[in-house]
Order: sequence, then C-alpha cells, then structure tokens
Amino acid sequence: MSASSLRARVRSEMSQEIKAVARRHLATDGADLSLRAVARDLDIVASALYRYFPSRDALLTALIIDAYDDLADAAGAAESAVPRDDLRGRWLAVCRGVRDWALAHPAEYGLIYGSPVPGYAAPEDTVEPATKVILLLAAIVADAAPPSADLPSALHDDLHRLIAGRGSTMPEDQLDRVLVAWTHLYGVLNFEVFGRLDSMIEARSDYFDHHMHLMADLAGLPT
Repeated sequence: MSASSLRARVRSEMSQEIKAVARRHLATDGADLSLRAVARDLDIVASALYRYFPSRDALLTALIIDAYDDLADAAGAAESAVPRDDLRGRWLAVCRGVRDWALAHPAEYGLIYGSPVPGYAAPEDTVEPATKVILLLAAIVADAAPPSADLPSALHDDLHRLIAGRGSTMPEDQLDRVLVAWTHLYGVLNFEVFGRLDSMIEARSDYFDHHMHLMADLAGLPT
C-alpha cells in the first residue's frame, strides 16, 4: 500500500470513529454536540478533530447525511424484497422499513426529523440524501398511475417547479399525493418515537399500518 493510500485509509477510519463517538453523544446529550466531549472520549485534544471535521456543523452534516443514507438503505432494502407488481406491498414495506429504522435509531431519527439544532443551517449537500425516501414512494405511485385530480393553480405551479427541477415527468397531482403521504408518515412516526402516543395507543404497529393503508388509498394504490 502506498503512503498516500495508507494516509487515506487512516483518515477514513478515524473519521468513522469520530462519527461513532458523536452518535453516542447524540443518544445521551441530544444534537447540540460538543467537540470537546467527543475528543475527550477519543482521548485526543479537541484541536485534533479539526483535521477531520473543521467545525461542529461539519460533523453534524456528516452525521445527518449518514442518517438519511442509512434510513433510505433500510427502506430500499425492505421495498426491494416485495414483488414489483405488488404496489401496495411495496408502499407498506417502505413505510415499515422507515419505522423499523426510526425505532432502532431514535437519536439519529431525532437529528434529522426532530427539533432544529440551534445555530445550525443544513447545507445543500444534505438535500439529495433527504429526498431518497420520498422518491422511493413517488416511484411506486408512478407505477400505479392513479387517476388525475384538479389542484389549486398556485399549488400546481409549486409542484410543477419541483418536478421540473428534478427533470421528472410525474404529474403534479401525483406528487401532491406523495407529499401528503410523506408528511403523514413522519407525523405518525414523530408521535411514536418522541413518546406522544404514550398512554394513548398501545397497538402501535396496528396503528401505524392502519394509517399507512389510508395513505396508500390516498396515493391511489390498488388494494
């Protein structure tokens, strides 16, 4: 292995170790990360972290992108296991995959769908990872090709702009249905992950599936 390759490998491994420690702090301290605390756990001086992440925000961005990618991988793996012609089954698989990941990784879920981190503004490179799940749902709805519906003209224009920006040909009313279902998915999940359903709903899986079926109906997927 060349010296440059060895340095790249060491850098990659150290970056992964830093992120692993930072994730543990997310679980105990929330998203307002302290680089000093991370460095202390790694038994290095805080200034050494800046060789890998130039700021707290850069570390947060790396964690956010990792979380979005992991979430999308989980949803995609669940969806890929369902036959292509079972559109509702694919839809439910995506939604259940998102839920399973969220419940297994509540700190990371809170980082991307919880309260905004004070003083942090997500950069442009978080946008593409953040759209992966909604694009997966949109692809299922596109395969179903539900009947068209009228939209208010201003909303139609907004949706057309979003579609044109991605070079897509999806009808605006289909994207509208996907957006509503997507926001409902995370609304239901937020209540569960952040304890809002405690003392209210015990049959959590049934409750979740019931709402995802309602959203599948809204999206125009066949039963």
